[in-house]
Amino acid sequence: MSVNASVPVVLHQTPPTRDDATTAPSLVVQNLVKAYTPGAPVLKSLNLTFHRHGLTAIIGPSGTGKSTLIRCINRLVEPTSGEILFMGRDMTKLRGRALRHARRRIGMVFQEYNLVERLTVLENVLCGRLGYVPAWRAWLRRFPRSDIVGAFALLHQVGLADFAAQRADALSGGQRQRVGIARAMMQAPDLLLADEPTSSLDPKTSVEIMALMAELGRSRGIPIIVNIHNVALAKRFADRLVGLCRGEVVFDGPPGNLDDGILQTIYGGEDWLRPPGSPA
Repeated sequence: MSVNASVPVVLHQTPPTRDDATTAPSLVVQNLVKAYTPGAPVLKSLNLTFHRHGLTAIIGPSGTGKSTLIRCINRLVEPTSGEILFMGRDMTKLRGRALRHARRRIGMVFQEYNLVERLTVLENVLCGRLGYVPAWRAWLRRFPRSDIVGAFALLHQVGLADFAAQRADALSGGQRQRVGIARAMMQAPDLLLADEPTSSLDPKTSVEIMALMAELGRSRGIPIIVNIHNVALAKRFADRLVGLCRGEVVFDGPPGNLDDGILQTIYGGEDWLRPPGSPA
């Protein structure tokens, strides 16, 4: 496959399904640019549409803008220009209370968990309701009974019902990530973002975490966007793959369409695709 290395191109585009065509998208990213240094954009006029279901995996080499894209969506990083239309509202134009209200509908799973180590597992999950309760209730940890019941239900769903009273700093990495997922789902989000959720985990736990997020997305009927380095894991669990290279989309389609030629376009080179000891 011959591709101009200096100008990435879209190799595949996912056609809209009949369901997608009759349902308003959950998220539309239009002409998104992010430059940490003037004149050196990390994201270059990205255009992506995410419908209200399915797991999308963002793949690409380090430094290509995967985490920046995830964090621009919920405004943890300020975009330089462009629009991010979430449930019909432009996130880039929201400020103050309006931004806080929009953010509480976007769950976030972090690479390093971002738990409050001295709090219990249950209390960490209840932190997902901070955007919904008055400040005095949060300060005194006096959450409504319905929130407490919901937190226990989520802990049961992620397999940590027996750890509710245990401090977060006593958990393993996989258990901490399950708490992070439960906390994000406690927000009752319309969209779940995950920034490298498996990078600190062993292979078995990584599979379990991806399976858990995929199942929660299906059962709750919400879309999930995952930034991930593990291509095999992405292909196994994603309904859609988006490949970034040098801040641009070079692949957008189903996992079955991702071949070695496209992987070379995304990551560059070809030696890394060969098994050890195989002839060049």
